[in-house]
Amino acid sequence: MQSGREKAYAFLKETVLTDPDMQGRFLTEQEIADRIGISRTPIREALLLLAAEDLVQLVPKRGAHIAPLSGREITELMELRGIVERYAAEQAIEQRKVPVEELTELLERQRGLSGPEHAKEFIAVDHLFHATMVASVGNELLNRHYDGLRSRQIRAGVVALYNRTGRQEAVLAEHRAILDAVASGDPEAARAAISGHLESTLKVLLAG
Repeated sequence: MQSGREKAYAFLKETVLTDPDMQGRFLTEQEIADRIGISRTPIREALLLLAAEDLVQLVPKRGAHIAPLSGREITELMELRGIVERYAAEQAIEQRKVPVEELTELLERQRGLSGPEHAKEFIAVDHLFHATMVASVGNELLNRHYDGLRSRQIRAGVVALYNRTGRQEAVLAEHRAILDAVASGDPEAARAAISGHLESTLKVLLAG
């Protein structure tokens, strides 16, 4: 059973921080307490954890500020993702551990989530698509490191969908290219497909 702090932390990280309408807003402990029905102490503890991860900024007498991801943060996120994801694809191909069936299933799940009302779920599956590739390598430290990017990835991904009409269809095509490359055992094509996907996402995000 989740503790109050764990419940507040999960709610804030998975629901509030990934909501495009919440970017730039201030949250108070009482507001969060009213929304999820727990006392303010565990909420304060959860906010301290999120502040330590640099996901919110605690401002005296104002509350927790959800600062939109800066251009620098977005660029660094995509650079880091590229390093991890290209390495994972290469290792999965080399070790013959490419999870083709799982990736295909996730791609089909994404295909059924068209429309802005499904944006958050679409991006959650998007993260799972890439995380599944990373996990196939079998490096637990790498998995934990990549999972630490999840909140920022989802925030950035949802914003990208809202910023560009047709982005969902483009993501599906880019994921298909990644899947085809790793399934065929072509590391060079896999690297190119992953780089292209991340570069496209970065352009959309920086264009605002």
